[in-house]
Amino acid sequence: MKTNELCVDLSDLLKIAEELNHNKDLDSLLDNILREARKSTGADAGSIFIAEKNMLKFSYVQNDTISKREHNKNKYIYSELTVPIDTNSIAGYVAVTGKNVTIPDAYKADSSLPFTLNKSFDEKSNYKTISILAVPLVTSQNKTVGVMQLINSMDPEGNIRPFTETHEKFANFIAANASVAVERALMTRQNILRMVKMSGLRDPKETGNHVNRVGSYCVEIYDAWSRKNGIDSSERRRFKDILKIGAMLHDVGKVAISDKILKKPSKLDDEEYSIMKRHSKYGADLFDPDISDLDRMCHEVALNHHEKWNGTGYPGGLKGKEIPFAARICAIADVFDALISKRVYKDRWNEQDVLDYIRDASGRDFDPELVESFTEVYETVSAIRRKYPDED
Repeated sequence: MKTNELCVDLSDLLKIAEELNHNKDLDSLLDNILREARKSTGADAGSIFIAEKNMLKFSYVQNDTISKREHNKNKYIYSELTVPIDTNSIAGYVAVTGKNVTIPDAYKADSSLPFTLNKSFDEKSNYKTISILAVPLVTSQNKTVGVMQLINSMDPEGNIRPFTETHEKFANFIAANASVAVERALMTRQNILRMVKMSGLRDPKETGNHVNRVGSYCVEIYDAWSRKNGIDSSERRRFKDILKIGAMLHDVGKVAISDKILKKPSKLDDEEYSIMKRHSKYGADLFDPDISDLDRMCHEVALNHHEKWNGTGYPGGLKGKEIPFAARICAIADVFDALISKRVYKDRWNEQDVLDYIRDASGRDFDPELVESFTEVYETVSAIRRKYPDED
C-alpha cells in the first residue's frame, strides 16, 4: 500500500460516518457524501444517481475542473438525466448487480463489457471522463437506493490515474454508511412533499415542483452570497441543509385558507387579502422555534417571507435586516417563481420583465445584496426551472 494512496485514516472515516447522520436535506446529504468520497480517493469529480422505481435519476454532481473555469458551475447539479436500471450503462450495471465497477480509461474500455460510457455529460460540459469507480448505495436490508460514481482520481502532481483497491475500500465504507442516510433523507423529502401536497389540495400553485424550485433557488442564492462574504464552508453546509427544507415549507400555512380565496381567478378584495395574509402566521405556528435549528428556520421563513426590505410587508412590517436572513432569501425566490409561472389568476410574465421587476425592487422589496447574488446565479436558476417544470 503506497502512502500517497491514503487520503484519510480510521478516525477520519468514523467522523465522516457520524456527520452523514446529521444531514436533514437530501441534496445537502448528497453533497456531503460526494465531497467526502472524492476527498478519500483523490477524485476530481463525481456524481450520484438515486433509484426511483426502475430508473436511476441523476441527482448530484461535483467537478473541481469545471468549478475552476465556470462561474455558474452549480447548473450541472440540475441536469436532467435518467438511465434505466439495466446493464447497458455503468450506473445501471452497478445497480443491477450490486457490484463495483472500476475502469482505468473509459474511452478505451473493453468492448466486451455489457455497458458503455454515456458521453452526454462530457459533451455538454466540455469535460473528459477517464478513470471511473462506481459503487452501489445499498442499505442493510439489501435495498439499492442509488449509485455513486467517482471520476478521474488525481495523483499528488495532478495527473489522472486509475482508482486503486485502497480507494475502492474507502468508497465502499462511505457508501455503506451513506445508504441508510440517503434512505432516511428520501423519507424526509417525501414527508415534506406530502405536506405540500396537502396544501396543494387547497392551493393549485402549491405543487411539488414549485416548492422544489423555490427551495433550490434559495440554496443557490445563499451559496453565492456566502462565498462572497467569506462564510466558513462548514457553516455554509449547515445553513443550506436546513434552508432548503424551510424554503420548501414557506407556504404550508395556506392549508388553513379557504378554497374561495385560494382558487379565486381574479384579484382578491381587501377583506379576502387580509384573510390570505394570515397564512404566514398559520404556517409559522406549525413549528416551535425552541425545538431545533430546523424548526426555527421553518418558523422564521413561513412567518416572514412576505416582509419587505422597506418595511411595507406583512405580518410584522419588519424592515431591512430586522427580517430574518432566510426569509429575505425566500422572498426573492418566491416572488420570482410566482411571476414567471402561470397562476389561476394570471398568465406567466415574460422572463425579461420578471428580471427587470426583481432588479427594480432591490432596496424596496428585497435585500440588495441578495438580489445581486440572485442575478449572479441566474443561469443556475434557469437550470432549476428546466428540471422542475410546471405541468401545464
